[in-house]
Amino acid sequence: MRILLVEDNARLAEALLEALTDQLYVVDVVKDGEFAWDQVKAIAYDLILLDVMLPKLDGISLCQRLRHHGYSLPILMLTARDTSTDKVNGLDAGADDYVVKPFDLQELLARIRALLRRGSSASPPILTWGKLLLNPSTYEVTYLDVPLQLTPKEFSLLELLLRNGRRVLSRAVIIDSLWKSESPPEEDTVKAHIKSLRHKLRTVAAPEDFIETVHGLGYRLKQLS
Repeated sequence: MRILLVEDNARLAEALLEALTDQLYVVDVVKDGEFAWDQVKAIAYDLILLDVMLPKLDGISLCQRLRHHGYSLPILMLTARDTSTDKVNGLDAGADDYVVKPFDLQELLARIRALLRRGSSASPPILTWGKLLLNPSTYEVTYLDVPLQLTPKEFSLLELLLRNGRRVLSRAVIIDSLWKSESPPEEDTVKAHIKSLRHKLRTVAAPEDFIETVHGLGYRLKQLS
């Protein structure tokens, strides 16, 4: 299970990271709401642990943005303010649960387990780019309604590109996103996966440059006409 921890208090973030890692969760930590938004677009998380008071984009606004864009993963909010108004605002924004600081760590872990068991009642949004469709729920990809047979890593790579669109992703960013919980490979491994993915896309009549190489920078999807 992969968790995104959005917390700008470095000491608390470090303590939570250690506790969650001890529970065998894969955890990414970010310090502001805008960075968290970028992370969610790039990586499929199972749960977000979200502080309310954040720089750049507060937790309530981030939660609203995520729900507005169709993200249905569980969100557990953390706040130092114990008022009914704050709880109502958080839940109305789309949060699944709400914990007030300081909290009991074992209770927090139990709430996380409960949310992960419950999962989400709605499916993740289907990602599209022109005539290509990728369904994160069923792990199916089609181009012009023709299915593509992809390896798990190729699927993850294509999903990452779709979530970023025209944003250029370097090989280092791709490695950090797709291999973070494993031993990171050499950058040539990314090149090999890109080559294989391009070949499979061509077999279903996708353009040769469906995945563009931005020389010296990385990869992105071709501009839609």
